[in-house]
Amino acid sequence: MQPDNQIDLVIQSENLGKEFGQTQAVASLSLEVMPGEIFGLVGPDGAGKTTSMRMLTAIMLPSWGWAEVLGYDTVTQAEALKAHIGYMAQRFNLYRDLTVMENLNFFADIFEVPSQARAARMERLLEFARLSRFKDRRADHLSGGMQKKLSLACTLVHEPKILFLDEPTTGVDPVSRREFWEILTDLHLQGITIFVSTPYMDEAERCSRVGLLYQGELIACDRPEQIRQRLAGELLEIQTPNVMQAQQVVIDLEDVIETQTYGNLLHVFVQDAGKQRRRLSRALESAGVPVESVRTARPRMEEAFISLIRKQEQD
Repeated sequence: MQPDNQIDLVIQSENLGKEFGQTQAVASLSLEVMPGEIFGLVGPDGAGKTTSMRMLTAIMLPSWGWAEVLGYDTVTQAEALKAHIGYMAQRFNLYRDLTVMENLNFFADIFEVPSQARAARMERLLEFARLSRFKDRRADHLSGGMQKKLSLACTLVHEPKILFLDEPTTGVDPVSRREFWEILTDLHLQGITIFVSTPYMDEAERCSRVGLLYQGELIACDRPEQIRQRLAGELLEIQTPNVMQAQQVVIDLEDVIETQTYGNLLHVFVQDAGKQRRRLSRALESAGVPVESVRTARPRMEEAFISLIRKQEQD
């Protein structure tokens, strides 16, 4: 099948799976990605995110199932597909002894970028990635955040229709993470489809849709707000120095659905936050647990993900 400018789905897979010997890395990945989306594949380490991405980018053959990207079959039309996509690996894999500009030129050579278009494109990418001042600096002398931006610039040099980014902000500081996502937002506004894997729930909030991957299985796939709405009840956030003791006190109280701990915060999901707030405070007081504050809070993707994992394990 050949790519079509009017294609409705840029990525689709059905029952895509991979095993290594006796280890099943991905059980069954069935998903659809629309043009222009930022699709986030979210999950803990070992969930199967990298393996899933390598199968979708035709780097790795699946053990079963099938996938098409831009209308190309990832197994039978792998080489044709690679010319139309950009893949950024989790680890920095550029040439450290080459300068920023030399790395860009190297990737432009690989993808046969026409010489007449190269100079203007290079300058545009350097400016876009905020690397213009560092174009003569060797890659191994760049900070972690700048190395990530250089990798992205090299991934964009042949103007791919889809970007596949494997945990692109892992290991960089919060400022660099924010700057990197500002660049991705600009690309999204230009209409480029972005398929990104991440272990960070705050990054999942930035995606058009999110797939939650756990132990090789896609346990949820929807818009972030829809996934958050799957949480049962309302959220009360309790701040206390004795979180574990507080959890033991409230976990069996009537109308308490679920509890989660975050440092010195205890998140309690209840049927009615207005009614339960005072009741929880009194119960903790009676048990001698010091309480600094109790307030209603808006659930985040992190709470939703933990809750969905717990349900999956119970099932």
